[in-house]
Amino acid sequence: MYAKQYELTLPADYDMGIIRKRVAVGGHVLDDRAGLGLKAYLVRERGEQGSPVNQYAPFYLWNDTGEMARFLVGGGGFQNILRDFGRPAALHWTGLACHAGPARATVPRAASRRLTAVPVDPDPERDGLGLSALIARETEELADLARQEDVHTAALALDPHHWQLLRFVLLAEARPDGAADEERYEVLHLSAPGLAGLPEGRTW
Repeated sequence: MYAKQYELTLPADYDMGIIRKRVAVGGHVLDDRAGLGLKAYLVRERGEQGSPVNQYAPFYLWNDTGEMARFLVGGGGFQNILRDFGRPAALHWTGLACHAGPARATVPRAASRRLTAVPVDPDPERDGLGLSALIARETEELADLARQEDVHTAALALDPHHWQLLRFVLLAEARPDGAADEERYEVLHLSAPGLAGLPEGRTW
């Protein structure tokens, strides 16, 4: 499993109805895309749920990295973003764990993302296993979170270049209150052709 996201931060006065229409018209295009676990078409609107920005921020879980590469550079879809918005940075993370939640059968309407830095020195015992212990704790926390009634899918992934952990959660509905360290999104559409092929539990 491989996670990817790009963020298009738009002007404060941008009409987000343009993005909503874009997704309503074209969101189905990836509904049967080979190699794709899921794509959540995410938006944040300035002033809503504490968001400081207007943003279109699609999030992907890929089962096949070759198909992910084709999407990005082989004319598989990303060219439409390049044409209409320019080239955003494509953030990416190696998958560590994934869980189906009790709300997996519903259509998710909300999502949250938490990014946390891996400590520079996560190895107090000096045995080389501090990072493993940290990931084990995060993996256990993810499993606990995934049991919550409104969770559709929960994933944990790592960017080993910037040493940053990602926790991404799809939710049946928006929660009234979110953690201060999370970005909260509305899900406009979910393409999930390979949902059943996503790993359950640890990926290694």
